[in-house]
Amino acid sequence: MQTQKKTLIVVVGPTAIGKTALAIKLAQFYQTEIISADSRQFFKEMHIGTAKPSAEELAAAPHHFIDSHSIKTLFSTGDFEAQALKLMEALFKEHNVLVMVGGSGLYIDAICKGLDDLPEIDLAIREKLNQQLANEGIESIQTQLQELDPEYYEKVDQANPQRMIRGLEVVLSTGKKLSSFLTAKKKERPFNIIKIGLNTDRALLYERINHRVDLMMEAGLL
Repeated sequence: MQTQKKTLIVVVGPTAIGKTALAIKLAQFYQTEIISADSRQFFKEMHIGTAKPSAEELAAAPHHFIDSHSIKTLFSTGDFEAQALKLMEALFKEHNVLVMVGGSGLYIDAICKGLDDLPEIDLAIREKLNQQLANEGIESIQTQLQELDPEYYEKVDQANPQRMIRGLEVVLSTGKKLSSFLTAKKKERPFNIIKIGLNTDRALLYERINHRVDLMMEAGLL
């Protein structure tokens, strides 16, 4: 008798579209758990400007990869792929369905499509880039990455200095763009993947985004 494949439901869409609310409803319906693929929500030091789920939302369904890491420690896309797949393997022993919500297209792709093995990095280059960030600010890192790997720059969270530095250290260490390590051939996963893409009227979406920004400003974003 053939064992039925497990299923990962992936909820994607623009910011403020309602991804978190739908993910919670799905998790409650299937009595399962949520895996965040939002690169800024991983970090416990980043509270303002990240639109993390509220305490009530976190209580409504089990969440993973929220406040799970420190921004002081490098956490790459490859690290997320490895850790998330290991977690999913364990969770699928208890659930037939899991929900992933994002967030960051690069991290969604890492789970749904897979990444090539990433190269070893020259630690001296990493240290130099960290010093550049400290001395010149994130704008210098953003500009350099946009020039050297525009494909990765367009997909990555441009407000996250770790992600910016990761892209630069790969191209400076290897001469190859980090975007080139995104697998062109989709890797086979031992589970089904269902993607749900949310969209709405543009005027309504902008209204929601503006309201969210107002709340962030009140919370001390600037």
